[in-house]
Amino acid sequence: MSFVPKRPNALSRLSSFTPNAGVDYARLRNTDFGQGQHNHVSCLSPYLRHRLITEREVVDATLKVHSLAQSEKFIQEVFWRTYFKGWLEHNPHIWARYQVGLTGGLKALKSDAALQARCSEALIGQSGIECFDHWVSELVQTGYLHNHARMWFASIWIFTLKLPWEIGADFFLRHLLDGDPASNTLSWRWVAGLHTKGKTYLARPDNIERFTNGRFNPAGQLATYAEPRVEDSRIICEQELPQTKLIPNADYLLLVHEDDCLPETLLPHDRTQRGVIGALSTSLRSPLAVSDNVKAFSKGAVSDALSRVGGDNTIIEGEWADSLIAACDAFNVKNIVTAYMPIGPSAAALAKAKLDLERADITVSQIIRPWDRQTWPYANRGFFKVKKKVAKILENLKENDIQGRLL
Repeated sequence: MSFVPKRPNALSRLSSFTPNAGVDYARLRNTDFGQGQHNHVSCLSPYLRHRLITEREVVDATLKVHSLAQSEKFIQEVFWRTYFKGWLEHNPHIWARYQVGLTGGLKALKSDAALQARCSEALIGQSGIECFDHWVSELVQTGYLHNHARMWFASIWIFTLKLPWEIGADFFLRHLLDGDPASNTLSWRWVAGLHTKGKTYLARPDNIERFTNGRFNPAGQLATYAEPRVEDSRIICEQELPQTKLIPNADYLLLVHEDDCLPETLLPHDRTQRGVIGALSTSLRSPLAVSDNVKAFSKGAVSDALSRVGGDNTIIEGEWADSLIAACDAFNVKNIVTAYMPIGPSAAALAKAKLDLERADITVSQIIRPWDRQTWPYANRGFFKVKKKVAKILENLKENDIQGRLL
């Protein structure tokens, strides 16, 4: 199985999967048949993470083949990704807390030789637990893991190997092609008992045997009790969601980033695009080395987007401010238009450049997709609140379509 970071490949995968997105998906979605054998799940997550294809496109294509009732399980999985993003927008302090925890975990490794040894063995697939070590190898090689394997992996990491959960989450973020700050962080927190307070996920040998089709059975090797992790319980007020601001009535520079590689569906039609620039924040995912697979996919996704919007494949990395100011000067504009950057590395890179851009009198306008605007208000509690509103959200999106454009 390979993932090519181009929109035609995403559309091809969607087309081949939609016939199986109904009862077949519901029946087989929890079974991990092994590396290269994941055709019973969509494998669209790397494309969705970079929005080479949108959630709206995936759901609309599914509902052309199946009813909402038949494809409920699959459509809910699409909404889980949006729910996690919205939840983190409501609670940005959780991303900051994860980063602080990661720094602390890495410092702990330096002062605890035994902990460092266990962590090093786990990260190179030498924990001695066959299934876990297999998943390490698969992840490093392919940049992908079945969702059930991710849950087992996180549970074993936290409760059996007793390693800092943030370092495990960082390992995923550095190697997953679909590594998403919201989905990854909050999924690891859920396993650890932090997202839903006190509710943990415990990997069981019989469950692993059943849902790996008998390939693995780590009997006697796994923790039999999952004690919830704890953290500072002081309440931090929920944040207001970002609001769409009016785009200045002026020519603009289009900024394409790895969180949204379908900018052509967002461009303001009553203003003139003078230039295009791409920007990467992949290296900001972690203080440790990000995998070459992840770097190549993200860069390829941005390059693919640039090819569709008239760009010359100029892609900046690291510090953004000087390059953005230079590009605005070159195209004689004072406004940058870009798709909204959710909580994570891209948003952090833009925030770091903000002061310099303001000093240069450059305005940045971020456009939030209707899909997010419709869903995120319900993402401030548990997923059930979003689940109840799926039909309403889809109906509202259809009613709000403008000029037939897919947003």
